[in-house]
Amino acid sequence: MSLPLDSNPPPIQVGLLGIGTVGRGTFEVLQRNRGEIRRRAGREIRIACVADLDLARARAIVGEQARVVADARAVIADPAIDIVVELIGGTGIARTLVLEALAAGKHVVTANKALLAVHGSEIFAAAREQGVVVGFEAAVAGGIPIIKALREGLTANRIEWVAGIINGTTNFILSEMRSKGLDFGQALQQAQALGYAEADPRFDIEGIDAAHKATLMSAIAFGVPVQFDRAWVEGIAALQTADIRYAEQLGYRIKLLGITKRREQGLELRVHPTLVPATRLIANVEGAMNAVVVHGDAVGTTLYYGKGAGAEPTASAVIADLVDITRLHAADPAHRVPPLAFQPGAMQDIPILPMAEVVTAYYLRLVVADKAGVLARITGILAGHEISIDAVLQRESGDGEGQTDLIILTHDTVEGRMDAALAQMQALPTVLAPIVRIRKEELS
Repeated sequence: MSLPLDSNPPPIQVGLLGIGTVGRGTFEVLQRNRGEIRRRAGREIRIACVADLDLARARAIVGEQARVVADARAVIADPAIDIVVELIGGTGIARTLVLEALAAGKHVVTANKALLAVHGSEIFAAAREQGVVVGFEAAVAGGIPIIKALREGLTANRIEWVAGIINGTTNFILSEMRSKGLDFGQALQQAQALGYAEADPRFDIEGIDAAHKATLMSAIAFGVPVQFDRAWVEGIAALQTADIRYAEQLGYRIKLLGITKRREQGLELRVHPTLVPATRLIANVEGAMNAVVVHGDAVGTTLYYGKGAGAEPTASAVIADLVDITRLHAADPAHRVPPLAFQPGAMQDIPILPMAEVVTAYYLRLVVADKAGVLARITGILAGHEISIDAVLQRESGDGEGQTDLIILTHDTVEGRMDAALAQMQALPTVLAPIVRIRKEELS
C-alpha cells in the first residue's frame, strides 16, 4: 500500500536550455517516470519552458507539455522557473547564461564538463553568493553516479587516488584495436560509422574530454579548486597495434585513463594511455562503457561502471540532480552539500605537480640493432638513472632484418629520471627508431 504525501505542493518548474540528444532524453524520462520521480522528490518536477533555436524540432518533442521559445534569456527571466538546465555545451554562451541564471536566483543543472573544468571556481562562487545550487552529476561519466559517490557516499574517507575510463569513444577505439587487430585509423573510422565518434574527434582522441572530467573528480576528491589548465593531457592517436599486442603478451591492457593521486608534495592530475594489469576489473571494461576506480583509506578500492554517454543515461544523471535540488529547494543554503564536497572555507590550494615529478612505472619499446651488448647498454643506462626493471621481452621486429623489438617494463620511478634516461638511450646509434613510452599503473 502506498503512503499518502503529507501535502500537495506545486510542481518545481524547470527551464531547459537546449533540447538536443540529452535534452530530449531528459524530457522523455521525466514524462515516462513522472510518478516514480514525484514519489522520490516529494513533488512533481515539470519542464515548463524549453529554449532552442530549432523551434520546430523542440515543439515536435514537447508538444503542448511546455512553452517553447528561441531566446534562452526568456527562460532565465521567467519568475516562475525554479531550476535552469543548461544543455547547450561549450564555454562561451553557456558560461554567460549559467552566470545570468545564478544571478537571477535560479538553481542550475548542467552536463557541461568543459564549462565547469575551465570556469568552475567562478560558477560555484556565484552560486554560493546567491544561495543556490549547481548540480553537475551528468558532467562526468554519464549515467554513473560518480559525483555523488565522491561527494557524499565516500565522505568518511581520505581519498588516496581516482582512476577512470571516462571517455567512451577512446575506450571503443582501444577495444577494437585490441580485439580485432585494427590500427588506430581503422578503429576511428569504425567508431565514426557507429556514431561513437564525431566527424571531428579531436576533443575525444586528444584526451581533452577525459581531462575535463578528471579535473572535476580531482577537485571533489581532494577539496581543491578546479584546475584544468594544470592537467597533463595525452591522447591515443600515436598508439600502435604492436604495443597493444605486446602489452597483452605481458599481461596488460592499454586504456586511456584519467588519474588523480594524493602525494606528500601535492596532487597528480593526468590523462594518458596506460598499461593496466589484465586481471583488474577496469582493464576488462570494453566498448563505449565507462568505469571509475576510487581508493579511500577506510573503504579500500571501489569500482563504478556503466554507460558514460547517451540520451537516457545522461538524462538519468540530470534528473537525479533535479530531484536533489527539489528535496532541498527550501532548505537553508548552509545545510546543503557543497558542490565540491568540502565546505568553502575548508578548500585547500594544494599544488598540482608538474609531470616531471609524477611517480609511475613504464612500458618502453625500442627498435634496436640485433647486436651483442645492446641490451646491456640499455639496462646500464636505466640503472644509471636508478630505474629498476620489472620485465624484458625481445621479439623479432616487423620493421626489417637485423633489428629487434626490445620491450621493457620498469618499476615505479620519477618521470624526470625517465625523461633523462630516454634522451640518453635515444642518442645511441643502435636505437633505430623513436622510443615508445607508455605509463603503467598497477591500481592495486
